[in-house]
Amino acid sequence: MSSGDAAVRRIEVTLHKPWFALYFGVRPTVVIGGRGHPAQWGVGTWQIPSDQSATIGVFLFNRLWRFGQSEFAIEPGGPSALVYRAPALPFTRGRIRPR
Repeated sequence: MSSGDAAVRRIEVTLHKPWFALYFGVRPTVVIGGRGHPAQWGVGTWQIPSDQSATIGVFLFNRLWRFGQSEFAIEPGGPSALVYRAPALPFTRGRIRPR
């Protein structure tokens, strides 16, 4: 790591799809620092700065509109794992919480 690189840490995000949902073929997108990262259901890890706060967001997209949006702000000493639960209906919000 060179002296110009920022200190980073990893955050684990578990993305849960409801067992009964009124939509199909929808995949989540994780947003960190305003940049979207396509994801899949299950456990994934992303890098965030370790010395400043970061906002982790998740939304679902079904080719027509975005739904299930939720955000969580992580402070430098905050949790290292989050859990996102998608909504069962395609027009409601999701939930993201520390694990």
